[in-house]
Amino acid sequence: MLVTDRTFTDENHLMRVIEALASAAGQRIDPERPLVEARLPDGSRLSIALPPVAVDGPLVAIRKFPPIPYTIEDLIRYGTLSVEAAAFLRACVMARANLLIAGGSSSGKTTLLSVLSAFIDANERIVTVEDAAELRLQREHVCRLESTPPHGYTPAVSLRDLVAHAVRMRPDRLIVGEVRGAEAFDLLQAMNTGHEGSLSTIHANSPRDALTRLETLAMLAGSDLPIRAIRRQLVSATDVVVHLVRRADGSRRVTRICEVTGMEDETVATQDIFVSELAEAHGAGGTRLLPTGIRPRTLERIIRRGVKVPELQRLFPQERLQSPIDARRVAPREVSGAAPAGERRRA
Repeated sequence: MLVTDRTFTDENHLMRVIEALASAAGQRIDPERPLVEARLPDGSRLSIALPPVAVDGPLVAIRKFPPIPYTIEDLIRYGTLSVEAAAFLRACVMARANLLIAGGSSSGKTTLLSVLSAFIDANERIVTVEDAAELRLQREHVCRLESTPPHGYTPAVSLRDLVAHAVRMRPDRLIVGEVRGAEAFDLLQAMNTGHEGSLSTIHANSPRDALTRLETLAMLAGSDLPIRAIRRQLVSATDVVVHLVRRADGSRRVTRICEVTGMEDETVATQDIFVSELAEAHGAGGTRLLPTGIRPRTLERIIRRGVKVPELQRLFPQERLQSPIDARRVAPREVSGAAPAGERRRA
């Protein structure tokens, strides 16, 4: 963040600007309603806080987006992803794997999700559900749904309402901009009932925390299902977890890509497919994503659906897997680069 030399004449000047911004977003703001979160006509995100909530005076934050959406090449050039990791995520999206993108605030989760949407088939119908519409999907057949707060006698429309409604719109892809509440249960239900290729983001500090938080949010729905049943739904619904961080210099990096492999006793088992040097060296050295040598189970889905990505074929030569059936007959220790069973991680 940088200090600028631009200032307002006085607080009245600032309040006139605030009222104009709120009006442009179709919102009302006054001391009785001191908080406003809205979307401006150009797609920018608007956040306003007035006293007494804002202790030292009115606060305004506007988050603008670049006029030209980022591409996967941009993320590779910025160092967010390596070529091999980008190829793997591209193949996962094309093979309709369910992806969960995790990270802290402003770590680049929404940007990565928007970039990955470019690999969805152009003929597929995408339905997006967001608290505030900010996804910029690089496809034409997109149906966007946005939650709304209560207004007068009009009740609020929650994310959970929208997820339930989106399933009835016959989506080829269901995308939830950010899972933050009980809608997590409905999303898991949708992904377990034929809605493959779903994508979503979640706030979490690691892939393990992301799965734990998704499980916790699903329990907020008040279902009578036991925790083990919800956990099994999570394992069945989630294929790959991608984790991003925002470094001190402002750069965004994917630090880990792992896949959910199943249940071991009462825990969710995962295995790392790519790990960043940043995650292993605690900030020392580079941040290039490196393959762990473990052959992902998602590769069977990719091969079965006939997805061909040259970079991925060099990383995981297809001739080693004659068919998905043969692959299941290969013992883990016989597969080149497979990690010992003790190296698998649990969440």
